[in-house]
Amino acid sequence: MDSLLAPTVVSAARPQYQKADPVPFDEPLEKLFGAPTAKALAKGIGVLTVGDLLAHYPRRYAERGELTDFASLALDEQVTVMARVERVNQRRMQNRKGSILDVVVTDGTSRLALTWFNQPWHAKKLTVGRVGLFSGKVGEYRGKRQLSNAEYQLMAQDGDELGALDLEDVVDENAVAEFAGAIIPVYPASASLPTWRIAKCVGMVLDTLGDIADPLPEDIRTQRDLMGLREALIGIHRPRSLVEAQSSRERLTFDEAFVLQTVLAQQRAALDRRIAIARPARTNGVLATFDQRLPFELTEGQQVVAGVIAAELARPHPMHRLLQGEVGSGKTVVALRAMLSVVDSGGQAALLAPTEVLAQQHFRSITSLMGELAGAGTLGSTDQSTSVVLLTGSTPAATRKKVLADIASGTAGIIIGTHALLQDSVEFGDLGLLVVDEQHRFGVEQRAALTQRSDVVPHVLVMTATPIPRTVAMTIFGDLETSTLTELPAGRSAITSHVVPTADKPHFLDRAWERVREEVAKGHQAYVVCPRIGDDTAAELSSDELVPFELQDQVPDAQEPAYETASVLHLYDDLSNGALSSLRVAMLHGRMKPDAKDAVMRDFSDGKIDVLVATTVIEVGVDVANATVMVIMDADRFGVSQLHQLRGRVGRGSAAGLCLLVTHFQADAPPRLRLEAVAQTHDGFALSRLDLEHRREGDVLGASQSGRRSSLRLLSVLRDEEVIVAARDVATALIEADPELAAHPALAQVVHQAVSDGVEFLDKT
Repeated sequence: MDSLLAPTVVSAARPQYQKADPVPFDEPLEKLFGAPTAKALAKGIGVLTVGDLLAHYPRRYAERGELTDFASLALDEQVTVMARVERVNQRRMQNRKGSILDVVVTDGTSRLALTWFNQPWHAKKLTVGRVGLFSGKVGEYRGKRQLSNAEYQLMAQDGDELGALDLEDVVDENAVAEFAGAIIPVYPASASLPTWRIAKCVGMVLDTLGDIADPLPEDIRTQRDLMGLREALIGIHRPRSLVEAQSSRERLTFDEAFVLQTVLAQQRAALDRRIAIARPARTNGVLATFDQRLPFELTEGQQVVAGVIAAELARPHPMHRLLQGEVGSGKTVVALRAMLSVVDSGGQAALLAPTEVLAQQHFRSITSLMGELAGAGTLGSTDQSTSVVLLTGSTPAATRKKVLADIASGTAGIIIGTHALLQDSVEFGDLGLLVVDEQHRFGVEQRAALTQRSDVVPHVLVMTATPIPRTVAMTIFGDLETSTLTELPAGRSAITSHVVPTADKPHFLDRAWERVREEVAKGHQAYVVCPRIGDDTAAELSSDELVPFELQDQVPDAQEPAYETASVLHLYDDLSNGALSSLRVAMLHGRMKPDAKDAVMRDFSDGKIDVLVATTVIEVGVDVANATVMVIMDADRFGVSQLHQLRGRVGRGSAAGLCLLVTHFQADAPPRLRLEAVAQTHDGFALSRLDLEHRREGDVLGASQSGRRSSLRLLSVLRDEEVIVAARDVATALIEADPELAAHPALAQVVHQAVSDGVEFLDKT
């Protein structure tokens, strides 16, 4: 089938489909098309199988006779436009042999230049008035937009005869039914693989489809008024009308939501069948003593969530709950109370943190909150106490040996650590509760390393500090029930944010350093955050920052800056010897040794450092109530939610917080507008939605981290809320009635394939 790009006679009718044995969706394209075409498809658009190709849906549709509006074309964008040839001019090059063919096409209002070098034969085909699809990268020459050496397909028109034109560049409407009707699909394409070549490949697959086993049960299709799968695939790739295309899209969008939610429903059902030890609360244990000594009152929200967690811990089935809340909303206290409840029952609780800085911060804050209650076995401890230990990758060998022994014997009631807790050498005496902080930085396999070591599994509490829209939580944390803290504890102060535009007003940066000096003069402290460590190192952001509840290191539509972004090493030197030379300045970044990082954080917490110049290692968990001001350099290099996380490090005490967002972007640039939005609101949910609106769906579901294509092509976690909710309800009811999908073999096969492929949304559960 490597001749599939060859022309045939033009026909305007939708072809009759051949009755053939169905081509399996996992059939390699090489077997269907041959090696050269399969290789081109893999390299051009990343598809390997029949299913991949059929799921490469059109990005949009062009209607025959309706030209593309050129107004939205952006420089350096790979585009496919439908346009009419307005002018053709062929001329000789002035300084060397050869010719240039200049063609001007129009959308009816604007014009776009097409240029070919030493390819005069195109003039015979591109006659004035001819309409076609033109594909290429948008460039600019002498202030005018152009496509150089564009590929094209001309629309067939009355009077065309075989041989009258070289039909290599005329749409092959017999082999490619997509171009036969009034609606023309335009596919996501690449420079080497334009949309019409993709359409030809899709067309040949459609012609060999035969019958398809539909994974969506008939009663659900009827209830939702959805067409069959075969009809939907044909309708989305070969629509006879935009209405048919939309109906097909609705069916396939529901499929994505339904398969996802079915997988998650099976996970929830499997968890409910597993056995956990009930951990009911005691009235006279460590928790009761802790509550009596707590120097503040829990908010109403904390009390409600604590009650829900206590009830779930008391069940003989494992709790799986997501606790989300605004920065500083008091999640750690809620989690600590749950941990103490498990300790009261004779079990152990482990808190898993993604970084050593965060693990050490948790250890300090928890032992500080507990006081003598954390000193079991030490002089002066009470009967109502337990032992709290810390285990990280840098724990000294002698200390590590003792900590491991205390964990294995059950002496250690609360264990705080990093990925070091996941090692096989760590054996728990009776792990009753696993608390995972900043869950998005751990994969499902890592969590399973602790939760699946025995038939009796621990309860699980997952925490995230970045608010997640409801449907995102349902999609990505679909095996978890969700609790949300929205109130801030009493005593927390408001944070004011301002954009510092150095391009418009460079003197504003001087004023920013002046504000830092003013805050320090009042006895407060400051953070200065940079996107890089220095010495040409890449931005030091979290290892997997392309999920909705934390932030990517570079905003998708941000242009590469023409200036050098700020780095910790260089800015530390500049500030220490310049604007902040009178202050005690220190630096913190991920390349420092663990002991050095811990020493810096201790000194900062103890007030021995005035200004901490750092990377995003201080993004989460760092709690210094005396810090009141943060300057974020090149703030446009961070995502929306990450900025929200970072500024949550200030205003954690009684004094008001100030966050200054420094940027070189001009007032009308999208990154600058996003910073203005961050400065204007402190509603984490609103900012989370804003962050998602600027992301690709694949990024939301983790495709960028995994290196695979996103498993979702059509479903939008923000736009398709009703679809996700409906799919969840239907999938839950189906799994309750038929947990193993015995009565639905086609669906069982699709679900099994999804799990086997390790689809991206499972990486985040």
